[in-house]
Amino acid sequence: MRLLLASTSRLYGQVYLEYLMDELREFFLSADSIVFVPYARPGGMDWDEYTEIARRGFKAIKIEVVGIHQLSNPAQQLKEHGGIFTGGGNTFVLLKTLYDTGHFDIIKTAVFKGMPYMGSSAGTNVAGLSIGATNDMPIVYPIAFEAFRFVPFNINPHYMDPDPTSTHMGETREQRIAEFHYFNPQPVVGLREGSWLRIQGDSVELRGALSARIFRRGLPAEEIPPGPLLL
Repeated sequence: MRLLLASTSRLYGQVYLEYLMDELREFFLSADSIVFVPYARPGGMDWDEYTEIARRGFKAIKIEVVGIHQLSNPAQQLKEHGGIFTGGGNTFVLLKTLYDTGHFDIIKTAVFKGMPYMGSSAGTNVAGLSIGATNDMPIVYPIAFEAFRFVPFNINPHYMDPDPTSTHMGETREQRIAEFHYFNPQPVVGLREGSWLRIQGDSVELRGALSARIFRRGLPAEEIPPGPLLL
């Protein structure tokens, strides 16, 4: 498999996908067009509008974008494009819609056969074993929490470190991941803003300027610099 799993699609002060442009040029090098999955946005923006945002972002590298909802036969037409990009939003809405449309199995099959897959935020959440490490509210109820299982771990995009000056008494991300590990055994990668994972086969590499936090059940969290990850 070939995967690019980003924590976010936009950094503060930048336009959509700006910080990833060099990476996208290389990752989708042989693609003239890709398929965008816009299912994570609940209300306020329809799928065509969200697809247009992705289309404008990829215009900078001369790649055409079509929404998966605009394909009359995705199972057949996916192979006409050079990759898949699943955008961010609410992970529960995304996963439920993937199941409801029947596109979950179509995408999973295509990626396991070698089609490049890019995820951002919620689109990265669904690449793991389950969506159990998402930050999102469960505003809808998917038929299952099982995700694509492209990688043998879960991911917590937008990972935030505790603020020692904050008076907020709610749980930190680290505490919530510890709660996840009370019931679930798989590792969780805390992926900070501006970081992404590149996966080629069994090789997993952390890219970007920042380190990541790796959480394993029953062990102290590890701070891992950019480079190969052993998970």
